[in-house]
Amino acid sequence: MTENRYIYAFDEGRGDMRDLLGGKGAGLAEMTRAGFPVPEGFTITTRACRAYFSAGASWPEGLLDQLSEALGRLEEKTGLRLGDPSRPLLVSVRSGAVFSMPGMMDTILNLGLNDVTVEGLARLTGQDRFAWDCYRRLIQMYGDVVLGVPHHAFERVIEEQKRKRGVRLDTELTADDWRAVTEAFKDLVLAKTKRPFPQDPREQLEGAVRAVFESWNNQRAVVYRRIHNIPEDLGTAVNVQRMVFGNLGEDSGTGVVFTRNPSTGEKVLYGEFLVNAQGEDVVAGIRTPSPISALREVMPEVYDQLAGVARKLEEHYRDMQDIEFTVERGKLFILQTRAAKRTAQAAVKVAADLVKEGKIDRKEAVRRISPDSLQQLLHRRIDSSAELDLLAKGLPASPGAASGKVVFDADEADRLGSGGEAVILVRPETTPEDIHGIVAAQGVLTSRGGMTSHAAVVARGMGKPCVCGCESIRIDLQKKEFVTEGGRVVREGDVISIDGATGRVYAGAVPLVDPELSPEFRELLQWADEMRRLRVLANADNPEDAAKARSFGAEGIGLCRTEHMFLGPERVPVVRRMILAEDGEERRKALEELLPLQREDFRGILKAMEGLPVTVRLLDPPLHEFLPNPEELVVEVTLLRERGADPQQLREKETMLRKVRALYEANPMLGHRGCRLGITFPEIYRMQVRALYEAAAQLVREGVDARPEVMIPLVGHRKELEILRRLVEEEARKVLEAFGVELPVRVGTMIEVPRAALTAEEIAREADFFSFGTNDLTQMTFGFSRDDAEGKFLHHYVQGGVLEADPFVTLDEGGVGRLIRWAVEEGRRVRPSLKIGICGEHGGDPRSIAFCHEQGLDYVSCSPYRVPVARLAAAQAVRE
Repeated sequence: MTENRYIYAFDEGRGDMRDLLGGKGAGLAEMTRAGFPVPEGFTITTRACRAYFSAGASWPEGLLDQLSEALGRLEEKTGLRLGDPSRPLLVSVRSGAVFSMPGMMDTILNLGLNDVTVEGLARLTGQDRFAWDCYRRLIQMYGDVVLGVPHHAFERVIEEQKRKRGVRLDTELTADDWRAVTEAFKDLVLAKTKRPFPQDPREQLEGAVRAVFESWNNQRAVVYRRIHNIPEDLGTAVNVQRMVFGNLGEDSGTGVVFTRNPSTGEKVLYGEFLVNAQGEDVVAGIRTPSPISALREVMPEVYDQLAGVARKLEEHYRDMQDIEFTVERGKLFILQTRAAKRTAQAAVKVAADLVKEGKIDRKEAVRRISPDSLQQLLHRRIDSSAELDLLAKGLPASPGAASGKVVFDADEADRLGSGGEAVILVRPETTPEDIHGIVAAQGVLTSRGGMTSHAAVVARGMGKPCVCGCESIRIDLQKKEFVTEGGRVVREGDVISIDGATGRVYAGAVPLVDPELSPEFRELLQWADEMRRLRVLANADNPEDAAKARSFGAEGIGLCRTEHMFLGPERVPVVRRMILAEDGEERRKALEELLPLQREDFRGILKAMEGLPVTVRLLDPPLHEFLPNPEELVVEVTLLRERGADPQQLREKETMLRKVRALYEANPMLGHRGCRLGITFPEIYRMQVRALYEAAAQLVREGVDARPEVMIPLVGHRKELEILRRLVEEEARKVLEAFGVELPVRVGTMIEVPRAALTAEEIAREADFFSFGTNDLTQMTFGFSRDDAEGKFLHHYVQGGVLEADPFVTLDEGGVGRLIRWAVEEGRRVRPSLKIGICGEHGGDPRSIAFCHEQGLDYVSCSPYRVPVARLAAAQAVRE
């Protein structure tokens, strides 16, 4: 029977039944069992949803019978009956997935009203206006969600009624107005669907449940799951709950409260409420709500009760809670609680504070923080010393700062953002349909809604800055502009900046500065460091990045790419002379000019990383990358010939063109680069090694603990490494002897060619360390050109399910991972102490870091701003 049981009453479920009841249903069951004031109801399980889709979007056998039984028990508990003219039972029908997906699926309120029961509700409550307001809400929500009548079509009817009456707010409409609106709504439904609005409450209920099931596969839910890596096959539960009404008058209301501030983590009640309103009025941003602190003045007893409930819920769940509540004629009801969505800043502070309060231990605190969310803490803020042109101020809904072109449409934001342009999405309020635009935008600005509105919740979850409820701007979507209180007009395409921490909106782009890390952040990472085994190094090519990486806790440099040092404007001409040299003497002179520049680069990095290893990769890219584009050169040469230009200048350009053509390769990424370059032009690598060890030796003389290591790129054969190791050792020893200092000379290789992984046992005999260059290793294993793949077909592979994830973001364990596993085993077979790590972009990806931990690697190396992410992910990879 258990396998075919599809429905559980709230008092039958438990909090640990999340997979079956969904997060919301499990929370309602847990609160009911704990004695909190929860309106009665039942949950249709995720199992029922999966069975529905397995049956071809048809009711699975037994579900409708169980629905009748559950409904009958609910009627007994409440003393109300669905469709009863005198004592009608009204219910809400809400989605409730296993993982929270706020606003992504559908909800219907006031189900059970029809032309007869609306009169019964009016008599029961003594409020005609309330009853007809509820009925029009049902038709509007049911019409939109179940019948497919566009939401804006209903809104036009309301706007027309307000125009006729000469009023501005919905709250100014009377019972007769809502009766007229309801009749117009029914006419609209009939016109759009060719069928009257259903008067049978049971038909309404079945239609609503079906619609919630179907909403699992709506576009916004699919996009949200893809963004947050939520499995597609879980399905959603459906919660059917007795309605309680916050729109019965001034002693009623509705709101959302967090047990701590979701932006900062401060231990204060934080949230909003509306008097005489239903729940969707808060989250939809239709009216701007009041802060929860004002509830103490309006309903002091309710506020005290709510504060007590909030405290008990947090103690019960040992975590910060997000609570939806309704007050019906002075009585408090809790409609939902869940672990609160929060910014990374708040998550870190809450976790640290809960440890201090004795509610969780350090390991639990570390495990509660999403490594990727730490990126939010590393976002920039607006430079306080800058001159700023303030346009408007709204609510600080999600921290961080951003600048971009104004766009008023989510599709346009998606188009421009996907094309690489920075945009700010500006809307009166956002809806779940706007999610793709929010994803593509740098930030979000809305003129309506509060800090628990859709825009605020979604932006916080994504770590994007957001300013909500900016009522001082008037947005005209048709003209694609907004006007400030001072009369300034901002049009689509104009650049603005938003500060999600203060709610301020500025004209133009603003200067941004790096963030400062909180004491709780550093404390949490210290706890993570105590747990992890993997060391975390950084990829850095200059002293500034090295210093930044060290401030974030990097334990050395795992990849210093020397080619980046060749690209300064004063260096490119020298590099080109070296490449274009007709003989060894010319090349030697150019290299002598480059040597002191390289030496100073290395000196700065080694000094910034005093006492820590610095792994320098010798020149890797093909030489043609330092030369002008051949097509542009052809144009220049042709123009010079036509204009009879200076013969010397023409000769130089012709020589450059000839050399560029000589260096041309059909597939340069597999061509004359890396160690192949070092073997054919050993003088280049000798100059780099000399520069590195001269810098190190000078620092050692000064008392600085410099620890250089040399990494040979693109090795595919043992002989390549053998030849170049000998070169490095010879040149390094010459320098060290000349300076009279002692330093170990450590030489290793990148494993980025599949052959190197397969012959790791041979290569390890010549290597002090391996570093997996997973970017190139992924390209060569898949046979993908990364630039072409990501631009042309890779996103189709991921969206279409060909690949589970982008292999350049998350390590391909089945292919690339097998090569890594093999190379680790074979390399350590001959050299047990072989140091092994990775230095590709995967070094900052939490899932890839977990794989590296499992394979016994010694370290990961990532960009400086990913170092905190990697430290936390490495700790979470440790399983007790």
